[in-house]
Amino acid sequence: MKNMKTFIYLSLLIGLLSCNKQPNQELPLLSESAFKTEVDGKAVALYTLKSSSGLTMQVTNLGARVVTLWVPDKNGKYEDVVLGYETIDRYINNKGERFLGPVVGRYANRIAKGQFELDGTTYQLPINNNGQTLHGGLKGLDMVVWNVDKVTDNEIQMSYVSPNGEEGFPGTMKLSLTYVLTPENEFKITYAATTDRATVINLSHHGLFNLKGEGNGTITDHILTINASNTTPVDSVLIPSGEIASVEGTPFDFRKPTVIGERINAENEQLKNGAGYDHNWVIDRKTAKDVELVASIYEPSSGRKMEVWSDQPGLQFYSGNFFDGKVAGKTGKPLKYREAFALETQHFPDSPNHANFPTTRLNPRETYTQTCIYKFSINK
Repeated sequence: MKNMKTFIYLSLLIGLLSCNKQPNQELPLLSESAFKTEVDGKAVALYTLKSSSGLTMQVTNLGARVVTLWVPDKNGKYEDVVLGYETIDRYINNKGERFLGPVVGRYANRIAKGQFELDGTTYQLPINNNGQTLHGGLKGLDMVVWNVDKVTDNEIQMSYVSPNGEEGFPGTMKLSLTYVLTPENEFKITYAATTDRATVINLSHHGLFNLKGEGNGTITDHILTINASNTTPVDSVLIPSGEIASVEGTPFDFRKPTVIGERINAENEQLKNGAGYDHNWVIDRKTAKDVELVASIYEPSSGRKMEVWSDQPGLQFYSGNFFDGKVAGKTGKPLKYREAFALETQHFPDSPNHANFPTTRLNPRETYTQTCIYKFSINK
């Protein structure tokens, strides 16, 4: 009888603990009907994922975009910590920031003048940003409809076949990605790709975060750590020079936890070029290919902390310098100057034009893979 009472007590305790992991407030999730449409003859929809630890995320297969991500604070109150729009039409007929929450590629970040040479052939990509190619071109992976191959309560698997010559890139590329909300409070992203001819590839997730919640104030008071001793300096149009530069004694040294706004307006040529932070950090990797902790960011008022884990050599930190408040987000709050940040795991910008950068070449019979994890926790 004593063992039976113990068993019942433990069962009740486990049940209570499990319940405590679930949201203690009714989340104002976006309507699935607002995302139901067709683009290029393919069905677009909105999918809701929930983890046993309490994270809730909504994803559309147009660009594999994360539209909402609900995370609790130190008091158990949930906020949506990513920027997005409330209808699919605002993504399709965009009048504001294009890259809210999608996968970007085939080549994330910039390629100088939209050109690179591979095996003696020069490839010209569409120009879409200050005379350069940004995030894959005029219609990158963020604007195509991904096939939804599998959906469970906490996971979605998607795929897309990019034909040879799409946006100027050589090779037919078969891509797949998986989003999972894990019991460890992680938003985990895994990518894979193959090609039928030599090409270049650099994928990334372009989530724009505010750990206070979308539209809830500045991110310059967030405390950032980046495990990197060097950056790749850029010119006035954000193209790398090819130099690997030490962060020692500069506003780019985040090796120790540092308030973002502490040095963001310092007199510095690189900060001037980026209108703030919009640069690639060279991660101090301990291994060649393992997933490692590369950065963390903490917001004191809410207690929310986000770690970034990656197997990539670089990390782009962007401090929301080009938002101007003229466009509202999904709840009607304006998306203001420096009220969002991105931490994009990646290879380096313009790598195909810099032999000293880690290669982004992908050959037939090879498989490109990448893992990125955004892990959430509370510092009380």
